[in-house]
Amino acid sequence: MNEELDYAQMLEIPVETVTFNRKERKKRERESDLQDRLVQEVNERMESDPQYAESTPIARESVYTSRKNKTASRIIVAEFVAVCLLCAAIFLTNIFLETSAINTFMRGLFRGNEQPAQTDTRVYSDFKLSSLVNSTVDAELTVSSTGVLSFVEQCSVYPPCEGKVASVNGNADTGYTLEIKHSDSFSTIMSGLDAVYLSEGETVRSNLPIGYSDGEGEVRVMFYSDGALLSCVKVNDKTLAWS
Repeated sequence: MNEELDYAQMLEIPVETVTFNRKERKKRERESDLQDRLVQEVNERMESDPQYAESTPIARESVYTSRKNKTASRIIVAEFVAVCLLCAAIFLTNIFLETSAINTFMRGLFRGNEQPAQTDTRVYSDFKLSSLVNSTVDAELTVSSTGVLSFVEQCSVYPPCEGKVASVNGNADTGYTLEIKHSDSFSTIMSGLDAVYLSEGETVRSNLPIGYSDGEGEVRVMFYSDGALLSCVKVNDKTLAWS
């Protein structure tokens, strides 16, 4: 203490300043000791109290991984947009360019798995003919030398045998003409109908009527085999048979 005073007097420093600096130094030493004790108490508490758990480092995503994920997301979005554009192009070409190369390719691609249509090789003689009118109707059926059946009667009209409607033409004023496809080679054409109950593509049953005649016009029935008119049918009491 005396040395410090002597040194202060030698440097002409007021004694009060030296004393004040010494007090400040002691105060800082006490604060440092207090801080050390607080740190020690906290460390001891963490070691003894199970509620304090060791902290684990937080895994942070690297900048490279983040950029990689963003690039992958952009690629997925680009692929989705490309698929949408392709679908739109196919849709538009199907509407406006049916004979385009892409349409031809797509039709060939999907038809490649389709089974070929089965052929119906039955001929006219393989079919059993049924009456064209109901048994309760008093209709007189006639057949010409060329094989054309005809009658005039107000009644429902039945097909001669099963098949599918190939076409329907005409109207109520001029009369309807109906073509029935029985097999690949055998078909029937019925004209003079005032009404038709079936449309193209529908199945025909021999026991269900296909049309109606009001009795004012002649109904004509013609049988064809490979496009040639058949003249080998006979009528026996409204019943049809091959001659």
